Amino acid sequence: MVAVAEALNRSAAVAAPLSGGARIDVRHVSHQFALRGAALPVLHDVSFTVEPGEFVALLGPSGCGKSTLLRLVAGLDTPTQGSVQADGAAITGPDPSRVVVFQDPTLYPWRTVRGNVGIGPQAQRARFAWRGGAQEEQAQRRIDAALELVGLSDFAEAFPHQLSGGMAQRVALARALVNDPALLVLDEPFGKLDSLTRIRMQGELARLWQDARFSVLLVTHDVEEALLLAARVIVFSERPARVIAEVRNDAPYPRHRDDPKLVALRREVLAQLGLDT
Repeated sequence: MVAVAEALNRSAAVAAPLSGGARIDVRHVSHQFALRGAALPVLHDVSFTVEPGEFVALLGPSGCGKSTLLRLVAGLDTPTQGSVQADGAAITGPDPSRVVVFQDPTLYPWRTVRGNVGIGPQAQRARFAWRGGAQEEQAQRRIDAALELVGLSDFAEAFPHQLSGGMAQRVALARALVNDPALLVLDEPFGKLDSLTRIRMQGELARLWQDARFSVLLVTHDVEEALLLAARVIVFSERPARVIAEVRNDAPYPRHRDDPKLVALRREVLAQLGLDT
C-alpha cells in the first residue's frame, strides 16, 4: 500500500504538512443522560491522554459508555462534568481535524465512490466559495490520493450497492483521510464485517497509521483487535464506565495473533475484565 504522506505529497494536495497528530486530554469526565426523568450515569471520573501520533484503544463491555466518550472527544456532545481538550484547547464542537468513522459506513447511495469521498472537499468549496481554479484541482488530486491509499482507484465511479462491506468501509476511511485528520476516531469500524475482511481491514488501518502517524482513538469491545492495533489499551468497567487499567503494548508491527506477547497481554486484559476463567 502506498504511504499516506508520499501519496498526498505526490499529489500536491495537502494544504499543510502532516503534524504528527493531535494531543487529546480527557480530564475527570463524568457524563449522564436523562431517562424518563431520572439521571442515567454513563461515565464516571474518566481521565487519560492520547499523545500526538499515538494509537489508543478504548476497550470495555458492550454498552459501558465507550461510544459516549468517543462522541465527547469528537465534539458531538459536551460532558456533564470535566473537560476534553485537543492540543490544549477545549473541544466545544465538531472540527474537520477530528474525523469519526462509524461502524456503519453511511455512504450516500446516489453518489459514486468518488462523490462520497469528496464530501469534505465539496463542503470546503461551499464554505470558501471556490469556483474552479487551483483549489478545485488540488481537491480532486486529494480525492485521487485518498482512493489510492485505500486501494479503490479502480472503483472511483462505482456506487455503494456495487461494493462489498469491506470496500464500503474503505470508502469511509478514504472519506476521513481526504481531510488530513489530526485525530481519527473509530467507533467499532469493522464490527459488521466478516472475519476475513475484518482481519484485512485491521492490517490496512495499522499500515495507514504507521505511514501518517495521525492520532487514533479506537472504540472496541474486541480484546484481540485492540491488542493487534493499539500501542496502549485503556480498559473500562461496566457502566458507568471508569478506567480500571491501562495496558501498554510495544510489540512490533505487523502483529500476529499467535505472538506469545499478545497472548499474554490478552490474558492480562481478560483478567482485568473478570473473564480469566
